[in-house]
Amino acid sequence: MKKHPLRRFASSPSPAGGGRSQWPCGAGSTAALDGARAPDALSVEPRLAGDGVVWLLVLAELLTFGLLFVSFAFARWRQPDVFAQGQSALDLSTGAINTLLLVLASWAAVRAVRAFASDRGNAGANWLLVALAGAIGFLVVKSHEFADKVRSGFDWATDAFTLLYTLLTGFHFLHVVVGAIVFTLLWRKARAGAYGRVNHMGPASGAVFWHMVDLLWMVLFPLVYVIR
Repeated sequence: MKKHPLRRFASSPSPAGGGRSQWPCGAGSTAALDGARAPDALSVEPRLAGDGVVWLLVLAELLTFGLLFVSFAFARWRQPDVFAQGQSALDLSTGAINTLLLVLASWAAVRAVRAFASDRGNAGANWLLVALAGAIGFLVVKSHEFADKVRSGFDWATDAFTLLYTLLTGFHFLHVVVGAIVFTLLWRKARAGAYGRVNHMGPASGAVFWHMVDLLWMVLFPLVYVIR
C-alpha cells in the first residue's frame, strides 16, 4: 500500500551526521521553543506596582476628592463673586513651591524603588530621605499659609468658599502627613537592610500612595488657586 507523502517524510531518518529532524513542526523543536519562550512570557507579565490593598485605598480616596472637586466647581459656578473674593486672598507663590516639593518627593520615591530593585539598599534609603524632606517641606510651607490665615481672622464657616477651601486643603494636608510617616517608617527599615531585589513591595506601595497625593494636588492647586 502506498504511504501518504507527509507520513513518509515525517518517518524518514535523519541525514547522516545530523541529529535534527527535517520536519519544521516536529515535537522536539516545538518543545525546545516552548521551553525557551516560557521564561520570557513570565518575565513580562504585567502587574500593578505595590500592594493591591493600597490600590483600593487610592481608588477610594480619588473618589472622595473627586466629589469635593465637583462640589467646589459647582459652588463657584453658583457664587462666582464669593469665590473670586476668596481666591484673590490666596498666595500663588506658596502653591507653586508646594507643587515643586511634591514633584520632588514623587521623583525621589521612584528613584528609591528602582534602587531597591537593583539591590542598592543604601541608595534607596537616601532617596527615601529626599522624599521625606519634600513631604516635610510641603507641610512647613502649608502650615505657614494656614497660620497666616488664622492671624488674619480667617473663619472656615464664613461662606461656601472658606468651607470648601478648608475641606480640600485640610484633607490633603492630612494625606501629606500620612505620606511623611510612611516615608519615615520605610527609611528606618531600609537603613536596617530590609529591602532589596527580592523584597521591595513596601517602598513600591509607599510610592503609589504618594503619587496619589501628588496627583490630587495637581488638580487641587489649579482648581482652588489658579482658575478664577
